[in-house]
Amino acid sequence: MSKKSNKDVWIYGEVTDGELDVKTLELLTMGKKLAIDLDEELAIVLMGDNLDPVAQDLAGFGPDKIYKVESPLLNRFNGEIWVDVLEKLFKELKPRVFLASQSFVGIEVAPRLAFRLDCEIITDCIDLKIDPDDGSLIKTKAIYGGNVVATFKQKGATQMATVREKANKLAERGAELGKIIDIKPDIDESIVKIQSLEVVREDVVALNKADVIISGGRGIGGIEGFEELATLVPLFKESFANVIIGASRPAIDSGWISSNRQIGLTGEMVAPDFYIAVGISGAIQHIAGMSKSKTVVAINKDEDSNIFNLADYGVVGDYREILPAFKKKWGGV
Repeated sequence: MSKKSNKDVWIYGEVTDGELDVKTLELLTMGKKLAIDLDEELAIVLMGDNLDPVAQDLAGFGPDKIYKVESPLLNRFNGEIWVDVLEKLFKELKPRVFLASQSFVGIEVAPRLAFRLDCEIITDCIDLKIDPDDGSLIKTKAIYGGNVVATFKQKGATQMATVREKANKLAERGAELGKIIDIKPDIDESIVKIQSLEVVREDVVALNKADVIISGGRGIGGIEGFEELATLVPLFKESFANVIIGASRPAIDSGWISSNRQIGLTGEMVAPDFYIAVGISGAIQHIAGMSKSKTVVAINKDEDSNIFNLADYGVVGDYREILPAFKKKWGGV
């Protein structure tokens, strides 16, 4: 008997609070194209409990199949259980391509799953396509802080990647409904070594609705810099309704502030009335995300920073010495 070859494109479908995460609809757009190019089927893997409403809704977005993996033990995310269940599913059904979002769940599960399956993975991709010559997955990602774009091609029966949020448009509903396949996983609770004690919900950050954005970059030096920027927020709120702290990607990558504050080509595109760029050099990726701001104020030590080319008002110097003047102007401090 011949060995079963790997086939089909799989997408990990994220479910948050009983609803399909919008990032999955972005992956669907990319997954559909890959499946068409391979002339194979597109499948979504849903994991959790009581998934019928999500699966029924998702079926209208065009996947060929939805694997609905349900168990009370999957009610709350646990990386060890998720990886174990997916590993068994992979070994049984053998997908050719597996995609997950570059999200908390995706970066927790996909690399560990790749290790278990002894296959390679590229994370945080911004584009994927199929090599017409051999059917392998060509993966594109930004490196060196977004200054260079690299393309990768790997060998292996299973090709894996995580995809950056907002790299694709949202999938649209279609006329055909995908087939829902129920799977009851065999879960060994003894493998669990980490217990989730509490889930703290993060506030929604509507950067695209802000009147004023006070944005920090590498030049603010750390978390303390963002704490200093935050002291400006109440002062501006006396004149503007929505005042939000934003950030460039280097500050995000350094772990100084959460990724939902990122402004730029691979973050949020914004157009506030007032944009204050503090310690931001003005890389093209960031400029693309805030260039439509009505008024731009830039503060940077380097007088040659690209941000000054866009700024309506520019101040060269240490922001720690300059911000007190803002406080005096706006709040009389």
